[in-house]
Formats: sequence, C-alpha cells, structure tokens
Amino acid sequence: MKNLTLMRHAKSSWKDPGLKDFDRPLKKRGRENAPVMARRLTRRHSLPQLILSSPAVRARQTSERVIPELGGSVQSVIYEPLLYQRDVDTLLNVIRKIDDRFSDVLLIGHNPELTALANFLASQEINEIVTCGLVSLRLPVESWQHIQAHSGTVLFEDSPKGPDKMK
Repeated sequence: MKNLTLMRHAKSSWKDPGLKDFDRPLKKRGRENAPVMARRLTRRHSLPQLILSSPAVRARQTSERVIPELGGSVQSVIYEPLLYQRDVDTLLNVIRKIDDRFSDVLLIGHNPELTALANFLASQEINEIVTCGLVSLRLPVESWQHIQAHSGTVLFEDSPKGPDKMK
C-alpha cells in the first residue's frame, strides 16, 4: 500500500501585481496555516518520507514551513518543475516515477490540477482543495508505477478553516 497526501500551497499574496505568478510569496495567513496543517498530519500519524513540491515560491515556502513540524520523518524533498501548472497526466507521470522505497508521500501543488488529480485517484468525489487544504489517499499498490484511476480510498480531508474530517 502507498499513501499519497495532496496539499494545496498555503494562501499566497497578490500584494505586488508586478510579480509573475511563479514568484508570488505566501501572505501572513499562509505562513501561519502551513505549520498548523502539518501538525494535523502528524496527529493522524501521516508522516511523509518524501515531499514532492512545485518549485513556485508559494509552494516552496509552504513546504519549508511544513517540514519542521513533521517530526523528522521526511527523508527527501524534491522541488519538481513538472508540478507547476501541468495537467493530470503530467502529475501522474511524476508520481509513477517515485522511488518505491517511499510508501508515504506529500505532494504540494496548485489548483485546479491538484483537485483534478484527487478526483482522478479517489474512489469518491473530492470538492475543491482550498489553499493549504489536504486530501490523503491510500492507494492499493506496491509500486507507484501501478496507480490506477478511482482506486484510492480517502483517508481524510482537512482545511485550515474547517474541522478536519476523519474517514
């Protein structure tokens, strides 16, 4: 079994309209929410060994605030350019190339692609993943190469503003 948790980057700032989308940083609320959501992951005993993150500034800053809260479980962090503004097929190709020694992975990315990926993988419909929101899936495979559409069981969904839902 593999566990994949999808996390949308935390709330970003639109303060500087001259910045390219890729370069937008987190706003204060985003900087505060990211560690809170990471602590919720640890409370659920969801301890990723690998973090795959978009290299966009807001996603990178989210991962940097998440890592210290995960109790040392993270063995590797990869900032993967293919996770920035790509389609579901591209995201799936990235996931299928994950080293099988990692059984628990946190992927930090962007919408609408992240919600589309969740709906592709989950056996139930997932509403929009909000900023800093989480969807954790159990995938019934021994190798990341073998993930299939609609085969994932939703373990939990969570968001900064709402109560976390235990499945």
